[in-house]
Order: sequence, then structure tokens, then C-alpha cells
Amino acid sequence: MTRDEEFNFRAAHWADLHHLLLSKLPSEIFLWGHQFLSFCISDDKNTVTVKAKILKTGEITEIVGDLLVAADGCLSSIRQTFLPNHKLRYSGYCAWRGVLDFSGNEDSDTIRGIRKVYPDLGNCLYFDLGPQTHCVFYELLNKRMNWIWYINQPEPDIKASSVTLKVSKETIKQMQEDAEKIWVPELVDLIKATEEPFVNVIYDSDPLDRIFWDNVVLVGDAAHPSTPHCLRSTNMSLLDAAVLGKCLKKWGLENLQSALTDYQSARLPVITKQVLHSRRVGRIKQGLNLPDRHPFDPKNATPEDCFEIQQKNVPFFSIPNILLN
Repeated sequence: MTRDEEFNFRAAHWADLHHLLLSKLPSEIFLWGHQFLSFCISDDKNTVTVKAKILKTGEITEIVGDLLVAADGCLSSIRQTFLPNHKLRYSGYCAWRGVLDFSGNEDSDTIRGIRKVYPDLGNCLYFDLGPQTHCVFYELLNKRMNWIWYINQPEPDIKASSVTLKVSKETIKQMQEDAEKIWVPELVDLIKATEEPFVNVIYDSDPLDRIFWDNVVLVGDAAHPSTPHCLRSTNMSLLDAAVLGKCLKKWGLENLQSALTDYQSARLPVITKQVLHSRRVGRIKQGLNLPDRHPFDPKNATPEDCFEIQQKNVPFFSIPNILLN
């Protein structure tokens, strides 16, 4: 349907990003085994106190700082403190996800088969589209294949504080049988070879009007829960951190409110458009209704349809928005 030879993008696994952070930052700044419980802003708005539980001992400790950067994900309890009525929006579909480690079996029938059908693996992201569904897969570092398969369905009943679900062997078997009805055999073999695939319930939220209060600021998915179709969640998080760091350096601690105002002004217009664009692309690829267009059908897609779902059409795709005046 479409091919973009000039797509300036790199894929990475979370574990690799975590390793980079750990290797570059001082070890003493990490408080391992601490569970966040609550926070409190001082009356003069100059400090914020975080209460945490040390899991190994059960001891409750308090940490006092100048600024609380809330990076606690799309289910952010810190965001909930300021916006108790703000709810996540279920997208209408969930995703099966898995990572196949083939480092010890590079010449297996599964790997040779998937490389034959998708010869650019390792140098690109592949999107396979079917009727009211789509799949994305790509090769990661250290001989791993990452795949995600989106399926329209009613919202699951999530009881835990997570958007990922472990599922039974029977459910996995049914998923594999369903895959045989949709995808080419080589992609099905990749899915079947993956140990412990899991379900990711796909949410986003309507964009926020603000992302800081006093000396508490939201970054990452806490600030902008987004569907993954434009591959922006991690990108937005990294840029949040970069812009926030630039603003803090520019204004200094003595002008914290000016720094946070600058951060909010720089990031809100960008993340708002990217979240809404990703929502639209997801609904198009899943064949769901939109008020201004017909449901997407890959078998009868027009050139305009193909253009609309290209990744490089994400607002601000090539404008990182880090440098400030």
C-alpha cells in the first residue's frame, strides 16, 4: 500500500533505554525498592514532600524536594490528585503483544520464513493491515522480534492498576488460531513461537488544559496518555524531559514557576495535536467509524487513504521543539 524510504526513525526496546539511563546517571540518585504513597506541597509552595514505603523493611520514609516530576504513567495517581474527574478513554480495541528472542536460534524455520516474506526486517517497521485490524512488527537489538496485533473488542474489566493483562494458555491458543485466519503463515509462526504473549488494553485521554500545578509537573504518559499508532509515546516522554530540563536551566530554581510555565507553553500544543492524530490513525487502521470519512478498507484503499496513515504525517514529526528562545 505504501512505502516510505525516508522515514527518519529508530526503534528501541525499553530495556535498552533503561540501560542507557542507568549507565549515564549517578547511581546514588536511584532509590530502589521504594513504593510511592503520597505527596504534600508546603504551605509556602517552596517544597514538596513525597512519602514512600521501603518494600524490604516496610519502613515509611519522607523525601523533600523543590520539584516533583510526575512520571507515573497513563494511570498517574499524581494527575488524579489534581484532576479527580479526568478519565482515560478506551480506544475500542486491545493489542496482543510479544517479543521473540531468537538469539540462540537465528537460522530457525520461523526466522528464515519471516525474513523471506518481510526482507527489510532490521531496517524498518512493517505494518500489515487486514479487515478491521492491523499488526506492526520490527526487529530490535540483540536478535529480538517485537510484534503487536490490534483487535477490536469491548473494553475488558481491568481490576489491577495496569493496562496489561496476563492471559491463560487457552486464550493464547485461541488467539493463535484466530491469527491463522488473517495473517500469512510466516507471521503466524512468529506469533506462535513467542513465549508468554500478553494483552495491552489501549487507552488515551482527551488532552489536558495544563500539566503543572505549583511545584508538581507531569511528564510522559502522565501528561498525555496516547494510543501507540504514531509511535510517539516514548518520543513525547523524551522530549518532555528535554524541554523541561532546558526550561529549568534557563530560569533556575529561583524562577521555578516561570520555568514550568515555559515548559507547559512549549509542550501542550505539540502533545495535544499528536495525541489526537494518533487517535485518528488508530481508528482508521482498525476500520472504525469517523465522522468525516468512510471506514478504512485496505483492499479498496485509495492513494489518499494510504497517505493519511503514513507515520511522517504526525504533527511536529520533524520539529523536536527542544530549543527555546
